[in-house]
Amino acid sequence: MKMRLPDSIHIYSEEKSAAFPGNTAHSWGDAALQLSTSGDRLSVTLCAEKTPLSYIRLRWSFAAEEQRRDVRILGDEWERGYGHMEWRGILPERCMPWVCLVSNGSDAYRDTAGRLTEGFGIAARPACLAFWQYDGAGITAFLDVRNGGRGVVLSGRTLRVCDIVFGEYRDVSAMEAAMRFYKALFPERLPLPHPVYGGNTWYYSYGDISQEGVLEAGALMAKLCRGLEKPYMVIDDGWSPNRTDGPWDRGNAHFPDMAALAERFKDMGLRPGIWFRPLCDIAHQTKGIPEEARLSRDKNVLDPSHPAVQALIRKDVHRFAWEWGYELIKHDFTNCDVFGAWGFARPTSMTDDGWAFYDRGRTSAEIVSELYRLIYEAAQGKALILGCNTAGHLIAGYAQLNRTGDDTSGRDWERTRRYGVNTLAFRQPHAAFFMPDADCVGIRGDIPWARNRQWLKAVSVSGTPLFISLKPGVSAPEELSEIREALKRASVQNDTLIPLDWMENTCPARWLLNGDEVRFDWYGEAGCESFKP
Repeated sequence: MKMRLPDSIHIYSEEKSAAFPGNTAHSWGDAALQLSTSGDRLSVTLCAEKTPLSYIRLRWSFAAEEQRRDVRILGDEWERGYGHMEWRGILPERCMPWVCLVSNGSDAYRDTAGRLTEGFGIAARPACLAFWQYDGAGITAFLDVRNGGRGVVLSGRTLRVCDIVFGEYRDVSAMEAAMRFYKALFPERLPLPHPVYGGNTWYYSYGDISQEGVLEAGALMAKLCRGLEKPYMVIDDGWSPNRTDGPWDRGNAHFPDMAALAERFKDMGLRPGIWFRPLCDIAHQTKGIPEEARLSRDKNVLDPSHPAVQALIRKDVHRFAWEWGYELIKHDFTNCDVFGAWGFARPTSMTDDGWAFYDRGRTSAEIVSELYRLIYEAAQGKALILGCNTAGHLIAGYAQLNRTGDDTSGRDWERTRRYGVNTLAFRQPHAAFFMPDADCVGIRGDIPWARNRQWLKAVSVSGTPLFISLKPGVSAPEELSEIREALKRASVQNDTLIPLDWMENTCPARWLLNGDEVRFDWYGEAGCESFKP
C-alpha cells in the first residue's frame, strides 16, 4: 500500500470528539490538525490553546488492489516482549503498538520469489504513543497524545505528533523486510565502541549480594575472558540502601565504597557496570523532592516532568559515570513506574485515565523521551546506556543497548524458553534503534545444563550482547569450558542468527547461523512445562 492521506479522521478531547474527511487541514474549536505527505511518510502536527486533546484516529480504507488475502500479521509491543510476539491471521480488534507488518508466504521456506511484506509504522521518537488495528477492509492508527491519563494542554504550541511511514518489500523474507522497515523508522542508531558482553549479578543472586560476592563473580568472569575483549561486570539490584528503591547516592552496608569497587573491577580487567531504578522512591528518603514532584497517580514514583526530578537524575547518572567510574549504566522500570502497568496488561493504552504529570503542556511520549535523553547526556562520553523496561520507540538514539524482553531466569527454565527465545527471534528488527539485549543466561545450579547450554549458544552466536549471571562454584570444568567458548564468540559478535520458523512458532527451533541451518531443542523429553501441577 502506497502512502496517501487517510480516508477519515477523528480528533478526541477529554470531553468530546469530532469526525473529518481525509483532507490535509482541519480546525475544531481552538484546535488545528495538519497532515502532509512526502514519499512514504505522512507528517502529523497538532495545535490547540486550551482544549485538552487526547487522541487522533486515522483510518485508511482499502481499495480493491490494496486488500490482502492469505497473509499473516505481526505487531510490536509497547515496551519489552513478554513471550506473546507472534504472526497471526487478521484479528480486527488486535491492538499492535508502534508497528504493523503484513506478509504473505513463510520464512520457513528459503525461496522468497513472490513474497510481499508491507509495513505500517510510527517513526522513532514520536510525541505520541500509537497503535494499529488491521482488518479486511482497512487499517487504523490511534495516536495517543495524552499527558498521563488526561488530555495534553498545548497552550498554543504546535506539536509535531509523529511521522507515519509505509513500506513495501518484495521478493525478500519477512525478516529482511522487517529489518529494512525498522531502519526506515530510525536510520541512525548510536554506535558501540566495542562488543558488549560479560557478567551480571541478578540471575545467580536475585539481589542477595555483597561487595565480596560480586568481586568473586567478577574474578571468575575475568578469568573466563582472559585474552579477549574486555568484558563488563554489571552490579544489578541489591547494592543501594533500599532494595529496588532510591536513593542512589551511596551503597548499603554490604557496599561501603562504590567508587573503590569500580576501581577493583578495572584492576581485574573488567569494565564496571551498575543498575538503578531512577523514578522509584517508596521509602521517601530521596532528599530535595517536593510533594509536587511526585506523580499524582502514585506518590512513590517521582514525576519525570518536574525540574527537581530531572536535576536529581542528572546528578545520579553523573555520579555513577563521572565520580564513581562505572562504564555502563542500566536504568530500569521507567515504563512501569511512569504508567503504572506492564506493557502486556495494557493493549490499547499504557495507563489509566484521570491523572496528569506536573507539566501538563507535554505529552507522555515527550516526557518519557526527555527522561531518556537526559540520562544519556549525563553519561555521554563516560558510560554506555542499557535501557530496561523502556519503549524502544522512545529510547531510540538515547541508549546504545536496550533489554527487549521480560526477564529470563536462573531458576525456571520455562521462563527463559518462553521469554528469551521469543525476544531473541522477534525483536531482531530493533537493531535499527539500538543493540537489542534478549537478557542473561542465569547459571546458579537450578537449571539443567542441557537446557541452559541451548540458550547460551543461541545468544553467543546471535551477534547481540551476551550477559551471563554465573554463580561461582556451581559449574563443572567442562561446563566452564563451554562458557568460555561462548564468551569468546560473543567478544567478537560477527555472527548472524536468523529465525526461520518464526511465522509459525513463537519459540522458533529452526535458525540460520551465518547462512547455515541449525536447530535448537528448547524442550527436551518433558516438552513445554508452563503448567506444573
